[in-house]
Amino acid sequence: MSTEPEPGLAPEHTRPRHDGGPIMMTVDGQQFRIRERAEQPGEYDFDWLSGPHDYGFGITSGSAMTLPEMEEAIRNFLAEIDPTTGYLKELP
Repeated sequence: MSTEPEPGLAPEHTRPRHDGGPIMMTVDGQQFRIRERAEQPGEYDFDWLSGPHDYGFGITSGSAMTLPEMEEAIRNFLAEIDPTTGYLKELP
């Protein structure tokens, strides 16, 4: 049995192991709890645990996200946060 990754699959360390429990992730000093919706595989809720408000976001990816994809989604979310208010920046 080969230990080499199969073509087309993300390396084992980048694929979350979904056992029904949340994935905890810290990105740029901010803590998030990520949960895949059991009734809708490929849909995720990201709870911002260290944020100033009870806040977060959801993503529908259509398939399992890798850890790097989750990290990128969090960074994109944080880039849209107004550091003064802790909420999404207002559109001009």
